[in-house]
Amino acid sequence: SDEENWYCECPKLYTGKLCQFATCDENPCGNGATCFPKSRRDVVCLCPYGRSGILCSDAINITQPSFSGTDVFGYTSFLAYSTIPNITFYYEFRLKFQLANHHSALQDNLIFFTGQKGQGLNGEDFLELGLRNGRVVYSYNLGSGTATIISKPLDLTLNIHVIHLGRNLQEGWLKVDDQKNKTVTSPGRLVGLNVFSQFYLGGYREYTPELLPKGPRFKNGFQGCIFDVQVRTSFNQGFKSPGTPEGHPNSGRSVGQCEDSPCSLIKCRNGGKCIETGSTVYCDCLPGWKGAFCTETVSVCEPEHDPPHLCQQGSTCVPLPNGYTCHCPLGTTGTYCEQG
Repeated sequence: SDEENWYCECPKLYTGKLCQFATCDENPCGNGATCFPKSRRDVVCLCPYGRSGILCSDAINITQPSFSGTDVFGYTSFLAYSTIPNITFYYEFRLKFQLANHHSALQDNLIFFTGQKGQGLNGEDFLELGLRNGRVVYSYNLGSGTATIISKPLDLTLNIHVIHLGRNLQEGWLKVDDQKNKTVTSPGRLVGLNVFSQFYLGGYREYTPELLPKGPRFKNGFQGCIFDVQVRTSFNQGFKSPGTPEGHPNSGRSVGQCEDSPCSLIKCRNGGKCIETGSTVYCDCLPGWKGAFCTETVSVCEPEHDPPHLCQQGSTCVPLPNGYTCHCPLGTTGTYCEQG
């Protein structure tokens, strides 16, 4: 048979005669960004902490991190700090947050989390805080059952919300804005919180929350700014920011500076729309355009072209000044090489 009379129909995100090229193979993203194929030829760079721009090459200074929830690719924006030491028997947290919009209060959004799935003797210990149906939800599990406190609905006319929460052995308490302090006692007998994961703010590193203990699983990352996070692990010591060195995260993804917009620095051409999620930014091109800034045309013979060309299997599409023609392999004829 004719050697060229076959072709591979590539799955999404792969190209090449043998579907051997994945767009992220020649990863253009800088500085340890997460590369995600946006189409067969274009990628989106999900920027790591402290970086911004189309290829994550711009350094940004973050004093008040802004989180963008879960992006269209299914990743959350997050910061990860080193494990918080000595929170086994006592801790107090203080923090402030600002919502991106009213709708984001109603979603199922994570504010912070530390813990792990049950592994042998370690149980499903975790501590977490989030938003659900316009209320703040605080829960923890010391290994013998989950304790949960749910606040009254947030007053959405407030620009900034303040949370103060703590735990002493099995007793937990939560105070939100000007609401009354609420308390809870965890079930079972265990009194110590044994967590050895990092302390996650705003979202998870994991692609899927299924890797987390049963209790938490806030489905989305936080949308808005979280700042002035402080913790202390005994009643007579001062509050400190998490992290080693203090206040410094180990890693992060798609986290911007509050009130900053990376789209203000980027011009998408030819009707493309600038999309920003935290520090991650990319152009969403109209049909017929491609490239980082939507400046390249999609040729009539390219797989992304809409409508697709009609050259039959094994024939070669060749662009013409207006339209295209099909070069037929041996044994076929017709406009689109559709006849034997």
